[in-house]
Amino acid sequence: MGRKSSNGTPATAALAAAGVPFVLHPYAHDPSAASYGTEAAEALGIAPEKVFKTLMVEVEGRLAVGVVPVSGNLDLKAFAAALGAKKASMADPAAAERRTGYVLGGISPVGQRQPSPTVVDSSALDLGTMLVSGGRRGLDVELAPAHLIQLTSAVTAAIGTRTA
Repeated sequence: MGRKSSNGTPATAALAAAGVPFVLHPYAHDPSAASYGTEAAEALGIAPEKVFKTLMVEVEGRLAVGVVPVSGNLDLKAFAAALGAKKASMADPAAAERRTGYVLGGISPVGQRQPSPTVVDSSALDLGTMLVSGGRRGLDVELAPAHLIQLTSAVTAAIGTRTA
């Protein structure tokens, strides 16, 4: 995988600074799209199991990051357990934007303003590469799951539920 221009977003800059190989996948974002992740998978023609969404979750008063395939949903109970907590809830969107420095639909697990504990769905370990948000709507980055896990100091767990 070749590295491409890194001067677009904090996510791409962080990947380049870490020496992580990645490929940019830009696409035309449709503001009326119901689901940012599904939109990315469809626009890029990539299986939804390989495209992951970044979700901000509140766990016992602190924010954390869940990374799950767009083909499913986040299992909040499994997410909480992965972080040694009893329960979790989706974070307030405004708090997620403040914490990460990204807008909804463009939140990347990489290059966040304030890093948070991160859990990547274990299904990513079965993939050679995966796609996550590149830090803005209409941009995904493809990288090896091991690189994402290392860069975000993530743990892996079965936190996704399949819907499609």
